[in-house]
Amino acid sequence: MNPFVTLRIALRAVLRNKLRSFLTTLGIIIGVGAVIAMMAIGAGAKAQVEAAFSAMGTNLLIILPGSTTSGGSFGGFGSMPTLTWDDLAAIKNEVGTVRAVAPSLRSTQSLVSEEMNWTTSVTGTTPEYFDIRSWPIAMGEGFMQSDVDGGAKVVILGQTVVERLFGASANPVGQTVRIGTTPFTIIGVAGKKGQSSNGQDYDDAAFIPSTTFAHRIQGGLGKYLSGQMFVQATSADTTQRALADIRTLLRDRHHLAPGADDDFSIRNLTEIASAQQQGTETMTTLLASVAAVSLIVGGIGIMNIMLVSVTERTREIGVRMAIGAKPHSILLQFLIEALVLSIAGGLIGVAMGVGVAGWLASKFRWPMQIQVDVIVVSVGFSALVGIVFGLYPARKASQLDPIEALRYE
Repeated sequence: MNPFVTLRIALRAVLRNKLRSFLTTLGIIIGVGAVIAMMAIGAGAKAQVEAAFSAMGTNLLIILPGSTTSGGSFGGFGSMPTLTWDDLAAIKNEVGTVRAVAPSLRSTQSLVSEEMNWTTSVTGTTPEYFDIRSWPIAMGEGFMQSDVDGGAKVVILGQTVVERLFGASANPVGQTVRIGTTPFTIIGVAGKKGQSSNGQDYDDAAFIPSTTFAHRIQGGLGKYLSGQMFVQATSADTTQRALADIRTLLRDRHHLAPGADDDFSIRNLTEIASAQQQGTETMTTLLASVAAVSLIVGGIGIMNIMLVSVTERTREIGVRMAIGAKPHSILLQFLIEALVLSIAGGLIGVAMGVGVAGWLASKFRWPMQIQVDVIVVSVGFSALVGIVFGLYPARKASQLDPIEALRYE
């Protein structure tokens, strides 16, 4: 029998009972739709985690000073200055796995322009800070080392601060703002950075040279650094080694005895990002696995309905065989019917999954990434389910005895 004729007969049989065919494919539809939706949301969540930590900076380590102790109560890392400017210079010059290091001295200050004022975070740092944080300058220019050496009264503003003080789309480069009582010249505007995973607005910030910060904003601590250090490793592969090298260097410089606790803390944001990504991937895989069970259930439903169909059409099968239909033609016909049901369910499931993922993304403001390979695999798997679970009913139909089939009532 011509394959196209067989396909036409199979399609006619499927469309003869539209409601039953739809209910038969419902398991496939739900399974494929759930897989597509879960994988799309999971991929979006992974991308969001990557973007959040990319905004912090790549291959990033943060070194915090020590903790105060009073009456057995610890103040937490950062509450007691233990890091020195010489420590920063030693890390920069002596640790081969470190590409750049910059101080981060922070204080909350009021910035005043000619007409507006805005309270924000002011950070005292060096030119390397913006390279470490992968933070380009959108307008004007960044710091120069000469600005740090000379304690220049210059400032770089974040986008949010610019909007609050000068209005959206303004170019404030060259204008003056007061930080506290000191006038600063705006030399640049940092590119838009966005928000962190916990909602912190990176763009609500201002940056001045670290020496200017110590002299004009917050009194310095002499040789001690009154903040933290941002360190960039030479690559993602050397981040862990850089952490170990820095720890060894600082323990030696601080004359800590073997077995004594560190008087500083080093945070590896790459490890935190990897842990969050692994958690997201595990949850996505779990949900996709649960959704895949629906495909198996849908395949069982197809086999059940196809067995019912063989029983209902026993006399029809006998007539076809009596007029010359070969067993393999009968097998192919029923196999095509199962395949049509499963592929149709897979395609409808894809549309439903994309729609549900889009709805969830817009409702909860989640990112969504549709993965073409997941769609192809889902439809292919649904087709495989149709073939596997349709094979037994198809073989049963092809092995019917024509005489007995014609006698069947």
